[in-house]
Amino acid sequence: MITAAQMRAARALLGIDQKTLAERAGVSVPTIQRMEASSGNVRGVVDSLTKVVEALSRSGIELIGEGAPSAGSGRGVRLMEVSPPAGPTGPRP
Repeated sequence: MITAAQMRAARALLGIDQKTLAERAGVSVPTIQRMEASSGNVRGVVDSLTKVVEALSRSGIELIGEGAPSAGSGRGVRLMEVSPPAGPTGPRP
């Protein structure tokens, strides 16, 4: 699975726009727009999603699943889950 945030981040790392990703994947720009507008995991036709993931991979993007180690080398980023900030600190008035 790929999330909408991963798709946007992958495009940012590659420095490409939605049109370029659509061309590389052989899908339409509205398909990319719908995928990136998904909440959480990308929803769409499996064939289109597969084409996008393969296009990203050919472009040098390694998609890392939740809790999975990175098998590749090179630079990258990973979004970590963070705890909500604690309440105010210090003495109460």
